[in-house]
Amino acid sequence: MNFGFDIDDTLLNLREHAFNLYREKLNKHVPIKEFYRLTRVEIHEPFGLTDKEGKELWRSSLESIYYTDCPIFPGALETVKWLKREGHDIYYITARPSQHGERTKKWLSERDFPIDDGNFYYGMKDHEKITIINELNLDYYVDDKPTVLKTLLDSDTTLLLKDQSYNRNFTEAIRLYDWYELKELLDTLP
Repeated sequence: MNFGFDIDDTLLNLREHAFNLYREKLNKHVPIKEFYRLTRVEIHEPFGLTDKEGKELWRSSLESIYYTDCPIFPGALETVKWLKREGHDIYYITARPSQHGERTKKWLSERDFPIDDGNFYYGMKDHEKITIINELNLDYYVDDKPTVLKTLLDSDTTLLLKDQSYNRNFTEAIRLYDWYELKELLDTLP
């Protein structure tokens, strides 16, 4: 089978990592509970930043956000490696900018994610992922953003949504709360 995975906030706990970096960079002790209350993807509001200021802080912080010690969600690496050992094809489809694509691929590889040549896609906008996902004829696709999954509702791909505070109102995909539960979920899915 063909499995597709978004990276940020699906396999990697990127936004929480960035939130913690913001706390240090801005020297503001914003309680972590504020992160878990966010109802949108952007993380700057608890720091009192405007959307414009937040966008600029994110852009100027990408190096440290992407390439420091961003944690992998518990069970994500083990699950992807298990799928690969079981003989499934693994695809990574990320909206990370093109200039970060190859370095991201290397970063994931160094952390033992199984990456085959030609199975790593980057540099597209979220809404453009649909073309790649459909061309790959994925059996399963996991993402955190409802805007991406909404574009795939009419496809034959089984959609899984990695649970996040900002996606709780989206009910059209199978919710994945914990990576360790995917093996059991697959036993019940088509």
